[in-house]
Formats: sequence, C-alpha cells, structure tokens
Amino acid sequence: MKIFADTAIISEIEEVSKWGIISGVTTNPSLIAKSGIPLVDAIKKIVDLVDGPISAEVQEGNSEDMVEEAKTYAVMHKNIVIKIPMTIEGVKAVKKLSSMGIKINVTLVFTVSQALMAASAGATYVSPFLGRLDDLTKTDDAGYKLVKDIKDLFKTYNFKTQIIAASIRNIAHVEQSVKAGADIATIPYNVLKLMVKHELTDKGLKIFREAAEK
Repeated sequence: MKIFADTAIISEIEEVSKWGIISGVTTNPSLIAKSGIPLVDAIKKIVDLVDGPISAEVQEGNSEDMVEEAKTYAVMHKNIVIKIPMTIEGVKAVKKLSSMGIKINVTLVFTVSQALMAASAGATYVSPFLGRLDDLTKTDDAGYKLVKDIKDLFKTYNFKTQIIAASIRNIAHVEQSVKAGADIATIPYNVLKLMVKHELTDKGLKIFREAAEK
C-alpha cells in the first residue's frame, strides 16, 4: 500500500517529503483553506516537493464547468490528478475527462454502488472515506468493510481503478486500510508522525541509550 500525504500545508509536505516514503499528495478545499494560499499556488509548490500523483479538487457544479476547471489544473503538471465529487454531474465529468486521458480521483465515496459508478465512468482512483463513515454509523469498522467490499468488486470485475483510503483519523484506520487491501492510504500529517511511535519502541530506545552511556 502506498502512502500519500493528506495536506496542503507546504511546511508539512516539505517535512514528510524528506522521509522518502511519500508517493503522492491529496488536497481538498478544506485543506487549501487551512494552508492559507490559493490552490494554484499550492499545486505549484507541491509538485516540486513530491514526484507522484497530486490531487487537485474542482468546485462541485455542472459537468461542463467541472471539466473546464479540471483542464486548467491538468495542464499545470504531468502528476496532477483531478478530484471530482461523487454526483451525477461528477460522473458525467469523469467520463469526459477520462476520455481525454486526464487522471481522476472520485472523492466522497461511501458505498460500493458509488465506487461502481466511478469506476464505470473511467476513474483512475476512488476515495472511500473511513472516518466520516465510522462517524455516521457510530462504529469503528464500517470504513474498513467499505474498502474491503470495493476491493472485492474491483477484483471480481477486473476494474483497474485504484482505491485511496481517505478520511483517516488514527493508526487503526491505517491498519484497516492495509488489511482491506487499499492501494493507497492518504494520511494527515499528525497521523503520519504517529506511525513510527510505540511505547515499547520508546522503552527499548531508552534501554539502548542507557547501555551506550555505560
């Protein structure tokens, strides 16, 4: 499973890009708002830091407007992936853009049927949202089951669309994404930093340091 950074804050991307394990970046309007810079400026900075798929989201609306906005982002860099919301107009836009060879990430996916619609339209990626689905269902595994079911769907019917596990809130979501067979997990900065942590690791390091001092 590849690891993407789910952030548009340039300082965070600068840091995690140096780790050597980040394969792409996803952004959305909320993350762009937190970054404090316009989307176009953020994209220009991000593509210089990470050599991999960079998702840029268009505004939800009619398919014609989404297609036109998508074109302006797609020509900026070969790694740009256009993020399209899961709506009827979004599906129409995915069909048009995919026929042009533009890579698409269909976002806000919460059901297998939505994933089927996106894949049938030619989506490069679909992004099921683990955290938000768990919030809605008040469970801790609804997101996991969704990713697993989408994986089974794509495998059974030979869809080439890849799964980006999104809305990851904690380490459990990362591990669920692995177990469910997600192709990619897009992970926020704070969770990325927690992925190297464990209390036994800390205890072991303390023992080693004390031994070295002796």
